[in-house]
Amino acid sequence: AIPMMIFMPIIARWMGLSEVVTGAWLGGTIDTTGAVVAAGTIAGEEGLKYATIVKFSQNVLLGLAAFAISVFWAYRKKGDGPRERVSLSVIWERFPKFVLGFIMASLIFSFLLHPDAAKASGKVIKSFSSFWFNLAFISIGLETRFADLKVMESKKPFYSFLIAQGFNIIFTLIVSYLLFQVMGPK
Repeated sequence: AIPMMIFMPIIARWMGLSEVVTGAWLGGTIDTTGAVVAAGTIAGEEGLKYATIVKFSQNVLLGLAAFAISVFWAYRKKGDGPRERVSLSVIWERFPKFVLGFIMASLIFSFLLHPDAAKASGKVIKSFSSFWFNLAFISIGLETRFADLKVMESKKPFYSFLIAQGFNIIFTLIVSYLLFQVMGPK
């Protein structure tokens, strides 16, 4: 995310993209919301607005996608045998529970809290968010062994990442350009 956060706004400016297209491209490509906001800020005020809207739209759709994927994996046919009936408990087991917290927090801050209260609590919540986000990445780091990457016989996972990320960057740029430049932002 860090190289993309820095270089994508520069590349967009070099390409002569509008702030709106740049923001949509950043919001659709960069993974973390914080990095999207930082990159959007580099792009400009309009870029930040569109980057944030696109990223938040992705975040909202994450819950629906997670549920659909959970149901798919729970009902997936295995081998030549008959399709199994799957209980709700299996779907619940496979569903990523953090999505519920995200949806609940979004609903509370959107509809239950007064905007002034939501704004005032933002700094405190941001501190907690940063702490847990950092803790999560530290935990991932505890499991990551870069030495294993050196001794891997196949570099296919690395190439797969580069190809997929390259495709994502190019595809999202095309879609952003078509939607927000050719068809217009309004």
